[in-house]
Amino acid sequence: MAAENGFSVPPLGHTGVLAFPPVALSAEATPFTPMGAHAWELDSPSDAEKLFSCCAAKLRALRTDSVQLREELNLLLDQLLSENYNKTFAPNINIRPEDVCTVLKHASCLVPLSQEHLVIKLCQLIHHLLNQLKVIMDEQTLDVLMDYVASALKVCSTWTHSDVLLALSTIVYGNGHQCQQHLSDLLGEDGVLLLYSSPSQPNIELCRVALTCMANICLRLPGQPPLDDQYRSVCFKVFLKTLQSPRPPNTDELFYCMVIQAALKGLQCCLSGGKWKFGGGEELGSVLAALKRLMFQGSPGVCVQWPAVLYPAPLPQYEGPSAAKPADFFLTFKGCCCNKKRKSRGKGKKTGTDESRGDDGEEDDRKMGLALQKGGRGEGDSLSKSSALSLYPSWKRNCSDSEFSDPEGSAQSKLRLYHGRVRQGALHCLLAVMKGVEKRTLYGYWSSFIPDSPTAGPPPLTLLTIILKDSSPKVRACALQVLSAMLDGSRHFLAVAEDTASPRTSYTPFSFCLATAVRELHRALSLALLAETSPQTLTQVIKCLAYLVANAPYHRLRPGLLSPLWKQMCPYVRHRDVNVRVSVLTLYGALVTTQAPLPEVQLLLQQPEGSSSSTSSVTPQDSTVSWRNRDRISSPSRTPVISSLHSSHTHTPHIPRTPGEEETVRPWLLQLCVSLVTQPREDQSDSEGIGTGGSSALEPSPVRLEALQVLSHLVRGYFSLTQTCLCEIGQVSARCLGEMDSSIQLHGAKLLEELGTGIIQQYRAENNVPESSRVPMSQVVQFWSEVFSGPLNGALQNEQHPTLQTSACDTLSSILPQAFAQLPNKTQLMCITVLLGLTYSENYLVKTAAVRALGVYILFPCLREDVMFVADTANTILAALEDRSPNVRAKAAWSLGNLTDTLIINMETVGVNFQEELSDMLLLKMLQAATRASADKDRVKCNAVRALGNLLHFLRQTQLTRSVFQRPLEDAVRALVKTVQSEATMKVRWNACYAMGNAFRNPALPLGRSPWACDAFSALCHVVTSCKNFKVRIKSAAALAVPTHRGCYGDTKQFSCVWHSLATALENSEDTNDFLEFRYSASLRHTLSQALLHLLSISQSQDMPALGESLAGEEGGVIREHLIKYLRVEEGGEGAEGEKDAGGSSFLPQQRIVGLQQTLIRLKAEGEETGEKKRGKEVVMLKCTVELKGTAELGENSLVLGVTPFGLHVII
Repeated sequence: MAAENGFSVPPLGHTGVLAFPPVALSAEATPFTPMGAHAWELDSPSDAEKLFSCCAAKLRALRTDSVQLREELNLLLDQLLSENYNKTFAPNINIRPEDVCTVLKHASCLVPLSQEHLVIKLCQLIHHLLNQLKVIMDEQTLDVLMDYVASALKVCSTWTHSDVLLALSTIVYGNGHQCQQHLSDLLGEDGVLLLYSSPSQPNIELCRVALTCMANICLRLPGQPPLDDQYRSVCFKVFLKTLQSPRPPNTDELFYCMVIQAALKGLQCCLSGGKWKFGGGEELGSVLAALKRLMFQGSPGVCVQWPAVLYPAPLPQYEGPSAAKPADFFLTFKGCCCNKKRKSRGKGKKTGTDESRGDDGEEDDRKMGLALQKGGRGEGDSLSKSSALSLYPSWKRNCSDSEFSDPEGSAQSKLRLYHGRVRQGALHCLLAVMKGVEKRTLYGYWSSFIPDSPTAGPPPLTLLTIILKDSSPKVRACALQVLSAMLDGSRHFLAVAEDTASPRTSYTPFSFCLATAVRELHRALSLALLAETSPQTLTQVIKCLAYLVANAPYHRLRPGLLSPLWKQMCPYVRHRDVNVRVSVLTLYGALVTTQAPLPEVQLLLQQPEGSSSSTSSVTPQDSTVSWRNRDRISSPSRTPVISSLHSSHTHTPHIPRTPGEEETVRPWLLQLCVSLVTQPREDQSDSEGIGTGGSSALEPSPVRLEALQVLSHLVRGYFSLTQTCLCEIGQVSARCLGEMDSSIQLHGAKLLEELGTGIIQQYRAENNVPESSRVPMSQVVQFWSEVFSGPLNGALQNEQHPTLQTSACDTLSSILPQAFAQLPNKTQLMCITVLLGLTYSENYLVKTAAVRALGVYILFPCLREDVMFVADTANTILAALEDRSPNVRAKAAWSLGNLTDTLIINMETVGVNFQEELSDMLLLKMLQAATRASADKDRVKCNAVRALGNLLHFLRQTQLTRSVFQRPLEDAVRALVKTVQSEATMKVRWNACYAMGNAFRNPALPLGRSPWACDAFSALCHVVTSCKNFKVRIKSAAALAVPTHRGCYGDTKQFSCVWHSLATALENSEDTNDFLEFRYSASLRHTLSQALLHLLSISQSQDMPALGESLAGEEGGVIREHLIKYLRVEEGGEGAEGEKDAGGSSFLPQQRIVGLQQTLIRLKAEGEETGEKKRGKEVVMLKCTVELKGTAELGENSLVLGVTPFGLHVII
């Protein structure tokens, strides 16, 4: 039968006897346990495959009606269980998943539920094969096995359920969403998993396996849908209840730790398996309280009464002394270390690379800083005083060898190991909470995990306690990860912190509490940096410091926090571990990025070489001291190393300096990064291996990449300090661009872009950088000439690395326009030709960058007047607007907006000549393309409407009268109207209002006689009165005040509508539900007042009745009040600050007065010409009198508007 299935069956073992003799079954027999991991190492790698194939063939040949079915099944299951399929030990194993699924399905059909020992062995086999071979089951196999184990739980005896649940946990691993039909039986009201996972379950092993099953059901693998919220909520409540329940009496603490581990794993799966919303009330606080308690599981010296719930509060909730017996309640922990000194076992000193570790990474010896050792307790102290003492490191406590016998010592070590795993699991859960819950919700719980200041009494138990004093480096690393997750993205929360003002005695502001918390974090993490010996944990300490530096508001704190940290980190740049060196550079990058330029960091950068890291400055870990210059010995002993004078100058690059630059202090950090990128390392670190390049090899790629990142940050934030090294940094970038590593090339291009951007920022007028402080133009031109003569051209043409091409395009766009004009013509032509060519790239990233660069070049003064370049750029942009990629279309719309800005500039500077040279058909295509783009996504639309406004402003009378422009013109205006009235983002609507006002500036537009003009004014009137965003209102009011002639506003009805809309908006200028909008109310009133005076200045006699009625009503008083304020602001009087951000033109007060006088005189003359006279309020022409009256008492002019039976009075 085996031959028929294609399998060869070796019937005998190596010694000629049956390899797996049958075993008699009995109720008392112990279930079969697989052999050890090393039992089959002597066999060839193919033995496992052969055995599996042989047994699979035999198993498939069995039939349910076989006489010896029971014995043969028992033998085959034993054979399959005895083999080790772990690929770690036998990497050549190649057993197909479908063969495993076939074997398990067939075996489940052969093993009856009445044969409970065979059921146990089958369940063990399911766990054994699926777990070791990492098999992903198909749906049919999953259904068959789920049916089998579910039936076994219902039919078989309770003593088998432990193994059945173990198989179930393996089957449902990551498959919870596919087992919906079985979850009601397992997790229902009377489900077997709920029964066995109850804290009252007497069988602790059943409880542990049931919790493991539930955790695996909740587990969500990447790309899978989450488990149904109904079942996930049931599991969550079970896990939380288990964590909150006390340890049952007469339960071994070791086994209970295993139960807690399973519950913690399940809770982590629940929180990480998709978006999780905590229920109302105290659910989140209960979870945080349970996790905080378990964070200190088994920690020596902890004997406190933990709160059952944590509440959000600005002040920490300190734990009180425990009133419960430690043996009765699992919340309470007790120290388990004795006071006697440990006798020496005669072992030699451990080397720097062979620090003592337990199985879980516990340290037996960890050197602490002096500040930590001050809190240590004496030899004669008793454990009863432990609650009044700071947590002393458990691995620093000494025990006698005679205190425990060997079995007892082993049990204690195992208990410490499991306690450490519980603490680690609790921190993993806490990390999932920090990542899954909204930041604003968690800010209220910060005080429970981060102390605000060191205390004189018992220290609060926080994350910093674990970071400083836990014995396991893995646990300390987890605590650092949690703290990093809390600090990440907390910039807006910590921005409140401030301690620069003098302290208050009556109360402590919350801002001061946050500031002290930041200082306490600095203090504790600095101590952890001194004490840490594990390179992996040390890396986490430095990363956590980087998160703190990136989010803390140092400009609001007293100086002095960053200087010690800067100097403390200097020796670690020579650490032997690559990851530590990379994290140090990350921290330096955060230091030069945070609130740059920061005065304290600027002073640190200006310090001469070596003053920031003195010659005696070494890391506390002697394994890291001067590893580059230490004697080449295989195992350096743990003895103090005398630092040499060369240690702090190891990375000083030799850069030639001009005579004028000799006295300039170059930042030590800049020289360090340049050296790390360009100079070969003098020795290899222990973690890099031996023989990977010799002494001429450069630093590892991660170190060089991070050094380039720091250089970019340094150039961006402190360009004035790095500009003296402009050419040298350019040479570093050129060298990076010439290397083979694409990542190095990419960072080299990014560095060039930062240099170019820094130069542009210096030459911008609004930055007010003195001419003497700028990089000389000749040096800028020389810099770019060297760049273009280097490998940048190759990067631009490297089609194999589109990301590099993209970065190279960004570099081209960062050139100073004045410097571009002084480059040789062939260089200019090369840049333009390359960019135009790259817009046809098949990669959307390259095309996006090229189109953006053309949008930058079109604004260059030396190019914008070139009609041919403008036309070529326009055609390229129009083609990009039709691209499938929304990113390309967004940048094309932005470039089109810049191009139309250039058209307006040329119209104002060059004049009609440029307008006549530009093709009418090209303008028509641009108008139509911008109209189509205005219906695209918001990020395309915002610049498309900007381009529409510019084009409508640019068109001449001869073009507007042509029939071919009539329909596109109407479509363009209606597109703007639709965008103004839409529910798009406020940025889009702001741009649309701006574009509308820009279009109104074109005197050739037929505003007064076109049907679309009425829609335009109606849309602006609606926005100015109803839009929630005040900046949009401001821009719409400014647009309504743009037309310079009364005829542009249409008939009297439309003019009156505009007036009433502005008056209503002025009356409601302070009505808003959003406090953030209130800061723009002054600017809104200023713009509205200016618009009303503009309408009054161009009004005609037929408009007077409507204006008079408005001024006579309730809104008349509001108008008078705000117009008085407006004239005071224009005069520069009281309340001038904050009122002038109107976005419109402003005139002198006397000009305003003269304008009003002329308006009223004109209205009076027009009224006299008509000859129409009526009495009372129904007059068509109101008598206008102008009286200029000085108010010496106020020192200012006042304006009075009113309507009387004799006319409209304006008194200034």
